[in-house]
Amino acid sequence: MRPVEIDDEFVTCPHAAYARLREQGPVHRAVAPDGSRVWLVTRYDDVRAALADSRLSLDKAHATDGYRGLSLPPALDANLLNMDAPEHTRLRRTVTRAFTAHRTELLRPRVQEIADELLAAVAGQERAELMSAFAGPLPITVICELLGVDARDRPDFRAWTDEMLAPSTPDRARDSLRSLYAFLVDLIARKRAEPGADMPSTLVGLRDEDGSLTEDELTSTAFLVLFAGYENTVNLIGNGLAALLARPAQLAAVRSDRGLLPSTVEELLRFDPPPQLSIRRFPKEDLEIGGVRIPAGDTVLLSLVSAHHDPARFTSPGELIPDRADNAHLAFGHGPHFCIGAPLARMEAEVAFSTVLTRFPALSLAVDPAELRWRPSFRNRGLRELPVRLS
Repeated sequence: MRPVEIDDEFVTCPHAAYARLREQGPVHRAVAPDGSRVWLVTRYDDVRAALADSRLSLDKAHATDGYRGLSLPPALDANLLNMDAPEHTRLRRTVTRAFTAHRTELLRPRVQEIADELLAAVAGQERAELMSAFAGPLPITVICELLGVDARDRPDFRAWTDEMLAPSTPDRARDSLRSLYAFLVDLIARKRAEPGADMPSTLVGLRDEDGSLTEDELTSTAFLVLFAGYENTVNLIGNGLAALLARPAQLAAVRSDRGLLPSTVEELLRFDPPPQLSIRRFPKEDLEIGGVRIPAGDTVLLSLVSAHHDPARFTSPGELIPDRADNAHLAFGHGPHFCIGAPLARMEAEVAFSTVLTRFPALSLAVDPAELRWRPSFRNRGLRELPVRLS
C-alpha cells in the first residue's frame, strides 16, 4: 500500500484527514513533510497503550532512520523527552522537586495579574488580535517569571523562541537556538552566583548539593520548561478561544456557569490539542501495534488528535461538550512520560478563559472560523492570528 503523505490537510483539516485513516486501519506507513518514513498510529486504544509501552524508546540512540523531531545540540537534548528509564526516572524525580503542583498553584494570583494587565491594554478597542496581544504574552511572561528571567531580557527571549517555533529561514532559526542556548548558560551561571526563589535556582541547588543531574541536564531542563511550557500553552489558549467563539451555544454555557471552566479546559484539550502528535518513539525491538509489525529503530508517531476523535472511545467526538464527564484525553500523555507541566497549563488556561470572558462579555470572532489561519506544522496545532471583536 502506498504510504500516506502527511500534507497540508493535516494542518488545515486534521479531523477529516485522521477520520479517513482510522476507518482504513489502526496503523499506517506515512511520509513526513521532510521526506522521512514514519509509522502513524491513529486509534485511541493503540495510542494509549503505546504511550506507556517501555519497548518504545524516546532515546534517539535507538533510531535507525525516519523522522527524529527537532534537531538540538547535546547540551539542550539531555532532557526528559529524549530519555528512558532509569535515566528518565532519576531526572524526573529531581525536576518534580522544583515543579510541584503546590508551587504552581502559588502562581495563580500572579497569572491573574498578568492576564488582567494584558487585557486592560486592549480594552476600549473595537477589535484586537488575541494571539499577539494575549495568548502569546501570557505564557511567556509566566515562564520567564518561573525561570527568573529579568524583564529587560524578555523581548529577546520571546523573539528567539518565536523564531524557533515558526522559523522565517533555517539560518535565523539556528541563530535563535544559539542565542537561546548562550542565554540559558549565562542564566544558570547567574542563578548559581545569586540564587533566588525561581526554578533554575532550585535545580542549581540540587545539581550542586547532591549531583542528581548533570550540567547539560540542568540546561536542557530549563530549555524544555521554556519550549514546552510556552508553545503548548499559547496554543491551548488560542485554539480553545477559537473553538468556543465558533460555537455560540457552548460559549454561552460557559459564560453562564464558570463552574464549567475546569471541565471545559479538559474538553478543549481533547477537542483540539496543541500537540497533535506525541513525541516520536523508536521500538527497541520488533513489535506489533494494532496487528501491524513495526521493525526496531523505525520512527513511530502517535496521533493524539486522532485518538481524541475516535468514536470507539468518545461519544460524539466531533462535538465540543463543556461538561463532558468521561474524558480520558491524552493531551498530556500517559504513563511514565506524563507531562510534569500539566498543572501549570491547566491553571493558566482556566485563568485565561475566565478573564477574557469576564472582561469582554460580547467577545466574538472578527472572521468566519474557516478563515482562521494555522501555523504550518503537522506536529503542533496553533493559530497565526485570532482576530476578534471586543464589543
